[in-house]
Amino acid sequence: MNNIDKELLASVADLHSTPLGSYNIRKNGESVERNSTKDIEIISKKDKSGIDVIVKSGVKNKSVHIPVIITVGNLTDLVYNDFYIGEDADVLIVAGCGIHNPTGEESRHDGIHTFHLEKNSKVRYIEKHLGTGVGGKILNPITKILMEENSEFEMDTVQLGGVTYSKRDTEALLKENTKLIIKEKILTTDTQEAITNFNVTLEGKNSHVQVISRSVAKGKSKQSFTSNIIGKAECFGHVECDGILLDNAQIVSIPKIDALCPEASLVHEAAIGKIAGEQLIKLMSLGLTREEAENLIIKGYLS
Repeated sequence: MNNIDKELLASVADLHSTPLGSYNIRKNGESVERNSTKDIEIISKKDKSGIDVIVKSGVKNKSVHIPVIITVGNLTDLVYNDFYIGEDADVLIVAGCGIHNPTGEESRHDGIHTFHLEKNSKVRYIEKHLGTGVGGKILNPITKILMEENSEFEMDTVQLGGVTYSKRDTEALLKENTKLIIKEKILTTDTQEAITNFNVTLEGKNSHVQVISRSVAKGKSKQSFTSNIIGKAECFGHVECDGILLDNAQIVSIPKIDALCPEASLVHEAAIGKIAGEQLIKLMSLGLTREEAENLIIKGYLS
């Protein structure tokens, strides 16, 4: 691992050394380091690029790291990763992709992740994305979440900046007494574009979903947020989308809620606006420039 590799891994997966437990590190389209344990096994797919991550039933307080880094131009990397979470398991999964493109050609990573949660299982999933370098950096993550009874899934997804184009598609199917929490944070600048689509079906009684999106668009960048929540049973769904708009950027929020059961309770909230003037004035009165004040407010908003 060279210094660029280490910086990318630290940024997207908080890795500063070889992680404990199970892990798979992918670089420039190939797996370069891997370790399995008796609790969490990682197996290469035989029919296509990607891995199966198998978390045994009853496993508690364990983690698995599966970061991807790209450090060359003119590369398209596509992986299919499946996660099988056994009954009563409780696990932390840390993913993320960092692209450092030193060339004028595009580099792209498309990750299709499917999570299969058995009864009473619990997952916390962290996914961070970062782009550096001069060339195009494209990231198109697809996440599919299949939740059996009494399972819980919490997803934290962050776009740290520098990504030329991203399209995030998240689909989830929730059975009885399940809970899904998704927290999204996105920063775009210059002429970057970020598209987010959420499609969640609440099929089981007492299923619950909460989606919280925070975004900042600067320069001439564009962002689009679309959510589609379908309630088929007695359930609760809440979507909250807030954005800060600067310069000549654009943010579009498109909500859709579809109640197919009288006991379904679905709510969508959206707010897009500029940084409050009084916040800037207060910070500038303490000696900060306008740019420094804006950056400090944005950092706090996305933290």
